[in-house]
Amino acid sequence: MPPFSIAGPTRILFGRGEAAKAPVLIRAFGPRGLVVHGSTPRRIAGLLADIADQGCTLATRACPAEPTLPALRDALAQARAHAPDWVLGIGGGSAIDLAKALAALIPATSDPLDHLEVVGKALPLTTPPLPFIALPTTSGTGAEATRNAVIGLPDHGRKVSLRDDAMFARLAIIDPALTDHCPRPVTLASGLDAVTQVIEPYISCKATPYTDAITLPAIPSGLAALHRLMQAEHPAARDALAFTSLTGGMALANSGLGVVHGLAGVIGGLTQAAHGAICGVLLGPALAMNRARSTGQARTRIDTVCAAIATTLGGTAETAPETLARWATAKGLPALTAQGLPATRHEQVATAAQSSSSMKGNPVPLSTAELTAILAAAA
Repeated sequence: MPPFSIAGPTRILFGRGEAAKAPVLIRAFGPRGLVVHGSTPRRIAGLLADIADQGCTLATRACPAEPTLPALRDALAQARAHAPDWVLGIGGGSAIDLAKALAALIPATSDPLDHLEVVGKALPLTTPPLPFIALPTTSGTGAEATRNAVIGLPDHGRKVSLRDDAMFARLAIIDPALTDHCPRPVTLASGLDAVTQVIEPYISCKATPYTDAITLPAIPSGLAALHRLMQAEHPAARDALAFTSLTGGMALANSGLGVVHGLAGVIGGLTQAAHGAICGVLLGPALAMNRARSTGQARTRIDTVCAAIATTLGGTAETAPETLARWATAKGLPALTAQGLPATRHEQVATAAQSSSSMKGNPVPLSTAELTAILAAAA
């Protein structure tokens, strides 16, 4: 067995009702907190009141869209003025990523760009982050379990990561009840991202025995849960999809991703499309290309994934990538063109994606022409 390591949040709580434990647990980190939330703060008003009742003085910051470097700089100025002891991210992946970045950078004296990958210097943090706490309200990115925060750079047309081992959450509470009745389009897009993030680490050339152990059972479970939720609201399916999302975050933090995320980081920087929707529309074409190009163990792993897709959605393992793409379209997932990426930019995206860190985890190297073909199939 090859050597491997396991890294993740200091403490994870999972289950319905676990969010009720948050106020007491969070208060242990100190009396002053910064809360970064998504676009629907009314859903969490009671929880924030309970945290305040523990004697906490709170400042809040809305994060209604995926965070950008200008938004991060602005939030840093507000946050440092409040001088928090801890930072809580509650919402989807965007809110959690912004909270994670703020926890990392509030104590820092360096410029945020010094620590960003690809377009920055990618320097490690030199000052310990503030305690970061995550409470996801969607099932998608698994950001509650990762060591990176994704930040958009509008001037560069890219989304890149701020990444450091010290950025793992001190406390991650995954309460699937917080995801109940999430809007159907959000459930579809974020759920496809969650499924992608257990598939890509499983077929990754960087997979480990640990990531295999957690991703392999999560692939059919996540697919079945998402399929069920596209039919009707279902608490058990919400539970399963929330666990798939958590598993994906734990897996990508310990292995690698692949071509879907390599392309998605570039597309997200060029458009205003949601990350989950981009990943969802790319997953089928990317699986088809990887399957066609792979041999040996890599092909066996991809065939295992395709068999799970066929079991859930019908068809055969051979046609599974196309079956998944057609199913997602039928459920309302828009194509890349509708998400704002014209065909004239496909080659630009493919070329830029080659430098993405996610591409290093793909099971096989793919040429720029092959990346362009994936984009064409998703258009």
